[in-house]
Amino acid sequence: MPRTETTVIAAQDLSSVRSAGLAARSADAVESRAAAIAATVLAGIDRHYALFRYNAQQAKARWEQGDWHAIRRLARERIAFYDQRVREAVSQLESGFAQADRNEGIWAQVKRHFVLRLAEHRQPELAETFFNSVSTKILHRSYFRNDFIFVRPAVSTEHLDADPPSWRVYYPLAAGLEAALRSLLIDIGLACPFVDAERDIRRIAQSLRTELGERFEPSADWQIQVLRTLFFRNKGAYLIGRIIDDGEVRPFAVPWLRDSQGRAYADAVLSGEARIEALFNFSRAYFMVDMDVPSAYVRFLRSLMPAKPESELYTMLGLHKQGKTLFYRDMLHHLRHSHDRFVAAPGIRGLVMAVFTLPSFPYVFKLIKDWRAKDVSREFIQGRYQMVKLHDRVGRMADTWEYSDVSFPRGRFDPALLAELREVAPSLIEDDGDAIVIRHLYIERRMTPLNLHLERADERERERAIIEYGNAIREMVAANIFPGDMLYKNFGVTRQGRIVFYDYDEVAYLTDCNFREIPEPRTPEDEMASEPWYPVGPHDVFPEEFGTFLLGHPAVRAVFTTHHGELLQAGFWRARQARIREGDLEDVFPYPEEVRFRHVSDPDTLNQENLR
Repeated sequence: MPRTETTVIAAQDLSSVRSAGLAARSADAVESRAAAIAATVLAGIDRHYALFRYNAQQAKARWEQGDWHAIRRLARERIAFYDQRVREAVSQLESGFAQADRNEGIWAQVKRHFVLRLAEHRQPELAETFFNSVSTKILHRSYFRNDFIFVRPAVSTEHLDADPPSWRVYYPLAAGLEAALRSLLIDIGLACPFVDAERDIRRIAQSLRTELGERFEPSADWQIQVLRTLFFRNKGAYLIGRIIDDGEVRPFAVPWLRDSQGRAYADAVLSGEARIEALFNFSRAYFMVDMDVPSAYVRFLRSLMPAKPESELYTMLGLHKQGKTLFYRDMLHHLRHSHDRFVAAPGIRGLVMAVFTLPSFPYVFKLIKDWRAKDVSREFIQGRYQMVKLHDRVGRMADTWEYSDVSFPRGRFDPALLAELREVAPSLIEDDGDAIVIRHLYIERRMTPLNLHLERADERERERAIIEYGNAIREMVAANIFPGDMLYKNFGVTRQGRIVFYDYDEVAYLTDCNFREIPEPRTPEDEMASEPWYPVGPHDVFPEEFGTFLLGHPAVRAVFTTHHGELLQAGFWRARQARIREGDLEDVFPYPEEVRFRHVSDPDTLNQENLR
């Protein structure tokens, strides 16, 4: 029986319906897979942040117990948390989803489903960064666009906060300053006794009144606001707060220590933006602090330090991957709104690292040369940087962000710099159209090299810098770090005038070094010889030689020997090694000695020697 026109049309309609049904089912399957991938990634960041908070809660317990070595272990272990969770999430995706799901356009749907899941999330900015970390290990670089990853943030954290809020508020006008501080002290919730809580209250109150001034007249909105949880680092627990009066913000911090009997006491009140910035210096170890909503903590800290970029604040809170994300966004924004070129960084060219900078941007970019004057491998140098990252820092070693496959506009490079980079590190430089991709580099805060600073300094500035230089070495020693090459060019001067070490290719643990005196020459020929007449092992260090290389200028020598002469004696270094091996952790605090309460002239002053 021949088919009628109606039959043909019906068949065509049926085929279209079937095709539409198959397409719908296929689309549903893609959406289902995208939702499952998004859920897997979100579970990864949730696990990471749960462990991150537990780490901070453990830090509080260890501080209350006075277990300083455990606190250092917690700080070191936490640094590896993030990369471990990223590897876990990537492994789950690779084993649970087809290859096509991992490198094709499905990631646009994955991102959309991921954003929908962040509506009530307490750490959405961290989740977006984690999404990027996972997806960029799976996708080709051509997918690194906002359609597929979070080049720009999708969820605002501007008004996000915890419940209860991230900071507490106290009103001194209602019951008096001492009563407000007493309530504050109770709310801290330390599970250890105090040396003398009432004495601490009086001292803190007096310090705050001094900061406010004799003529201070409180307004109706006078209040004290403090972050809900303490900030733990090394032997200190820091209360971070601000005084609000007539809209003006006055930052302060109170460091708490423990005495030899396990009792807590307030060691100082640090007032003003400069003192707070010193706590959050980019060269210090990261704080451990339990935060439900980290963006609320960062907003609070920004009110105390308006000049401090959010990237550095997140980093100092231990969220270094979020710091890297924000820094990269800041850099892209700066490149769009500036016109200067990348040039070689000022100072003596390094033997191992090539360093460049953008004059209008306060950072330096460092990459390991392919050909190095020092016979060390790339892996060894990267290991030194990782050693510094994991090791407890005392504010004398510059922190770094490590990046891979960073794309820079080709036109922003000075031709001489680009030629130099291609010459010294060709394996790390890739041409990609209008972009130059650097496969691996480190980024640090820009500082003035100490050798240049000394050349320009007057007598007073030179004396201060040499004293600070010696202090930097001493504090690195306290952290069991021997800088190796102590030439001035390897140290920098920060905006606050601190001396910071930043050349890590020769760093070593102090306890791995063998500090020796130079043997007496056996003959006049020994004394005149150009080569040592005595055997020298690979770990041998002769502190007597430091003066020959570092103290050629008579004025510099006089200052250094007056304040730090013992650094030229092997006995000093061996004594420090012995203390470290015995488990002694020296006190190194991020505020000057003269602001500590042990210097106050009141009848309640403690004999601090009994507290050490």
